[in-house]
Amino acid sequence: MTLTTPRKVAAIGAAAVALALALTSCSGGGAQQTANTGGGGSNGDSGYKIAMITHETPGDTFWDKIRAGAEQAAKDTGVKLTYSNDPQADKQAQLIQTAIDSKVDGIATTLVTPDALAGSVKAAQTAGIPLVGFNSGIDQYKQLGALMYFGSDENLAGNSVGERLAGEGAKHPLCVIQAAGSVALEARCAGVKDKVAGTENIQVNGTDDSAVVSSLQAKLAQDSSIDAIVTLGAPIAMDALKAMSQANSKANLVTFDLNQDAAQAIKDGKIDFSVDQQPYVQGYMAVTALYLYIKNGNDVGGGQPVLTGPSIVDKANIDKILPFTKKNTR
Repeated sequence: MTLTTPRKVAAIGAAAVALALALTSCSGGGAQQTANTGGGGSNGDSGYKIAMITHETPGDTFWDKIRAGAEQAAKDTGVKLTYSNDPQADKQAQLIQTAIDSKVDGIATTLVTPDALAGSVKAAQTAGIPLVGFNSGIDQYKQLGALMYFGSDENLAGNSVGERLAGEGAKHPLCVIQAAGSVALEARCAGVKDKVAGTENIQVNGTDDSAVVSSLQAKLAQDSSIDAIVTLGAPIAMDALKAMSQANSKANLVTFDLNQDAAQAIKDGKIDFSVDQQPYVQGYMAVTALYLYIKNGNDVGGGQPVLTGPSIVDKANIDKILPFTKKNTR
């Protein structure tokens, strides 16, 4: 089931137009890692250089799909793509500045910690380099000066989870935040709490799976009234399954995002459902939109964020989606 709003209809329409343009009008012409790709696709070398910079925590499979989408877009448009990441806000800001100094033609970045990145986004503006936001920062991207945004409305996504849990009778969900200071994760939990007042948040260290399991196991053992667990990333959902087993918890587990393990757990009935923001689309659209802006002055979304979710994945549609998770595109 996919939730649809008037805003989302318009946004998805913009995304579809952009994808069509990308496929028909393209022509030639610490915890950090960097990769280069693109420039050698069927459309030749456009001559454009685009930097993608994220707050990826190494080992989080979510970002594999972001990169897969971005790399496919680079091939389709003949763009040379550079990818770099750091989960620390100050270091992510430094990576944006490095991209500016290298005189790239465009920058796509996550805006998970808007205040910490404001200066570097402004520096890109000053340098005349178009910058788009994606994945995090939907409510802040315009204020920061990003031209476009691609991602999910996280509060709406949280509301969708809360509504479904409320309908199933949940009274005391535990919302698991794995990265401190993330506006996207906070918005998800706030959205759940809007619909189920008894929602409680817990902060865990998402960079350490064993610590996540220990924290959740202790919490579940201490409080038997927890009747639902909401994880905000697929790897954390797998940690939650281990913690639930250790604590003999009968809570209902739901998650945000997908990977192959989480998708299989949905099919097996261990996870009730996932709220998918379709990260492959986020990566693809961010690169494609920058290409179209640089090449043709296009403003994808017409001044509004392009929504890639929320989309509900459960037993009703998992058989269709599971094969795509194995290909790392869903």
